[in-house]
Amino acid sequence: MSSEKQYIDLYERYRKVIFDHSSDIMNAVRDTAFEDFKRQGFPSRKVERYRYTDIQEVFAPDYGLNLNRLDIPVNPYEAFKCDVPNLSTTNYFVVNDAFYKDNLPKATLPDGVIVDSLRDVAVQNPNFIGKYYAKLAETNKDAVTALNTMLAQDGLFVYVPKGVKVDKTIQVINILRSDVDLMVNRRVLIVVEPDAEVKFLFCDHAFDDRHFLATQVIEAYVADHACLDLYCMEETHEKSTRVSNVYIQQQASSRVNHNVITLHNGVTRNGTHLVFRGEGATCNLSGCVIADKNQHVDNHTLIDHAVPNCSSQELYKYVLDDKAVGAFAGLVLVRQDAQHTDSEMRNQNICVTKEAHMFTQPMLEIYADDVKCAHGSTVGQLNDDALFYMRQRGINEKEAKLLLEVAFINEVIDKMNLEPLRQRLHQLVEKRFRGEFDRCEGCKKI
Repeated sequence: MSSEKQYIDLYERYRKVIFDHSSDIMNAVRDTAFEDFKRQGFPSRKVERYRYTDIQEVFAPDYGLNLNRLDIPVNPYEAFKCDVPNLSTTNYFVVNDAFYKDNLPKATLPDGVIVDSLRDVAVQNPNFIGKYYAKLAETNKDAVTALNTMLAQDGLFVYVPKGVKVDKTIQVINILRSDVDLMVNRRVLIVVEPDAEVKFLFCDHAFDDRHFLATQVIEAYVADHACLDLYCMEETHEKSTRVSNVYIQQQASSRVNHNVITLHNGVTRNGTHLVFRGEGATCNLSGCVIADKNQHVDNHTLIDHAVPNCSSQELYKYVLDDKAVGAFAGLVLVRQDAQHTDSEMRNQNICVTKEAHMFTQPMLEIYADDVKCAHGSTVGQLNDDALFYMRQRGINEKEAKLLLEVAFINEVIDKMNLEPLRQRLHQLVEKRFRGEFDRCEGCKKI
């Protein structure tokens, strides 16, 4: 049986159950997404943007799904303590793929700011959600996005009204929890109105020693002069598979800072598609990966300069040990009318062992003539001269390697705007290289 057939059969058999436990707005696009998924099927490695991850193999196992939305027996406030010291946050939880409504944080958000269940808000205000939901994430162009759209029943909705600046970072903790192997389909919709500012920290954790498959689609609308910081950190385990697609639309003079950190995982494929729709906008896409054993991390980015006078910066760094596999494919598309574009893309990688593999493909596609664009990539090992220099000064080889690896990754972390998060990640990265933890330090078993 092909990988996609089990999902086609599942949808046809349980369509009514899926509809009954969701909202009219989410259901309105579900059948179209299903037809798009049937037409496309899972991409093979011949599809350029999925060249480095075998998606058909990823989705081949038979996972359970919680289509009846049964309550999961976990109190996330007791199970997970993912505090970042000295960082003021308002915490929310998504358990598998459902917004956790019990014991919502008592902290008061600024007037008009909404952080809630996507399904519930869609029921209460369908016209507003209908303007945004599944508009950036086009199901006719990506089979995984289509699959997520046809199966997602709930999600997270965040709205920041015009001119509002959210001082506290909104921390969203995604928890994978199950007694059986489980597939979850997370959905996130973020709307940031003109002149508004908000910062997010998304943390992914796997609570149980089960095989998990998580699809995730994030749609983020960033209006004129608005600012969005989106930090996504994965600390799951080797039995966890995550396929995430992030879609961001920027209007005039907006700013986006999107940083992806992979500290622990099994198989991860992150896609980011950002499009400039207004002049004077800027974005900074960054990512760092620490992988060992047989872990696999694939980051794919597309920055679409559709209008003039926008700037983009990209920096992705990998440190791969043992038999880990890493991949980075980045495309900057500069359209014909996008004059005065300023773009730089860098991908730098260290393979600690000869068995580790890194695939890198930075690309520029330019149709305008008055632009400033650059890209480059490197794959190598730790600097022998630097190691020799440090050993000559009494530092043993293991410690010298660790110091070089930490310094290499820290360039990405230092691009973050949140000082407490930078300090916390500096500590986690060092402990990760030392092999001192294999899951979130603040997570405890019930």
